[in-house]
Order: sequence, then C-alpha cells, then structure tokens
Amino acid sequence: MPLTMYTLSIPVFARGFSALGGLLDKAEAFAVESGTPLDDFFNARLAPDMLPLSGQIQRASDTSKNAIARLTTLEVPRFPDDEQNFADLRKRIAKTVAFFDTVTPEHLEGSEKREVTLSFPNLKVTFSGDDYLLKFVLPNFYFHLTTAYDILRHRGVPIGKTDYIVGLD
Repeated sequence: MPLTMYTLSIPVFARGFSALGGLLDKAEAFAVESGTPLDDFFNARLAPDMLPLSGQIQRASDTSKNAIARLTTLEVPRFPDDEQNFADLRKRIAKTVAFFDTVTPEHLEGSEKREVTLSFPNLKVTFSGDDYLLKFVLPNFYFHLTTAYDILRHRGVPIGKTDYIVGLD
C-alpha cells in the first residue's frame, strides 16, 4: 500500500481507537475481578497535572478528528467533553471512528501541501500538511493513546504490548 496522507492517518487512527476499546474491555474485566470501582480507572491519572484516563481518550479523539478538519474541507463533528463513565467513552470512540468511516482517500488528496497554522498562547506554528500530520498530529495522538495505556497499566490492569499494538494477526 503506498504511503498517502490517507494511509498515514485514517487507518492509524482507527487502529488506535481499536486498541483503546480493547484496553477499556480489559479494565472493565479487571474491575469486576478485583472489585475495583470503574471510576477509579476513569478518573485515574499518572501525575496531578496530567489529564485522567477520560481526558486522554477525549484528546485522542479531538486530536485525530481535528487533524482531518485542518487537512480537508470536511465538517468535523464536535463532541463536548462530558463523558461520565466507560459507556460514554465507548460512545465517543464509536462516534469518532464512525466519522473516520466517512473519510475517503480523495478527501485527503493534496493535503500534504495544505498550510496548517496552529496558534497557542505563546506560540504560533505554520506547517505543511505532511509536516503537520507527521510532526504534530501523530506524536500527539500516540502520546494520549500511550498515556491511557500507562494509566491502566499503572492501576494494575493486566495489559501488555500486544494490547496496545493490535491487529498484527
């Protein structure tokens, strides 16, 4: 499969959300087995100044779908960050993946040359589309995916690398 903006984004995001869904499955099973309230995982964080598990999933969703908005002319759904439990997180994952199912390779044609400007409180950065995807979006997406994994692993959920790197079979 040739590397295109589509193949570097949509399948990567979908696979990441598949992994997140599997991690939530394992966390729920562990909660039942160990008698741990699910809220202990939902609100868990690695450090006081980091987002909890719920926030990591919200940011993975926002990072990936907002990237598609910036790289195309598609109208991207907005989701309020109002998830209250694992069922709500699963719905957000499903809605995000459902949006990706509507994106075609044609939507992303030429987006590697599209100019993307991000404005932060103390920084304004302009990227070409391919640099934006490769140097900002994918690292940010994987940061939140990895942090979700790390939170659950830190809380004792029996997960390993194969739960994070799914779809190798």
